[in-house]
Amino acid sequence: MVKMIILDDHPLVRQGIRMIVSSENKINIVGEASNAKEALKLIVQTLPDLVLVDLNLGEDKGLDFIQDARRLGHDCKYLILTSSATKSELQLAQSMGVEGICLKEALPEDLLYAVDVVARGRKYYDPVFMDSLMYTAPTTQELAFAELTPKELEVLIALGKGRSNKEIASNLFITEFTVKKHVSQILSKLGLADRTQAALYALSKGLVQFELC
Repeated sequence: MVKMIILDDHPLVRQGIRMIVSSENKINIVGEASNAKEALKLIVQTLPDLVLVDLNLGEDKGLDFIQDARRLGHDCKYLILTSSATKSELQLAQSMGVEGICLKEALPEDLLYAVDVVARGRKYYDPVFMDSLMYTAPTTQELAFAELTPKELEVLIALGKGRSNKEIASNLFITEFTVKKHVSQILSKLGLADRTQAALYALSKGLVQFELC
């Protein structure tokens, strides 16, 4: 029998969770709490196997509660229940080794599955949150690279090949003055210090291949 505590600051939410989870005979809800202080007392009194934690508890934060509980030596498992979470919150939860995160909008059977997975010692992160963790926003430099004009891109490739301004001008049928303007624009847009950095950047982006002499 898995002993579980529900920590949520909304009575109706706690009641709904209790109704869903209590349908499983192998789960015993040993207490409910509306804030972190109450939950910490309950953990001491009931020694639960699992605590279902709301991420946002009004004045309290679910992740802060988990950190405090672990600092006090409580080694029960934690399953976060939330409607939304920022990427930084998800990363913090992951770095803390939080056992599970489930959407409040999940179907009852999904919540029961999450509880079962976590109770058995495995991790459960809702696929919605996993997608968010895996997504990496493009950097300022990556966004700037996408905004280079076709001619600036040609000049960047030429820089990657080690071409001089005179050679670039001849190959692209433009003046050396125009080449200098393009080089200046490329360095400014990409936040690079000089032609050497531009050449290395072109290599790193795969625009040119490194050639051994």
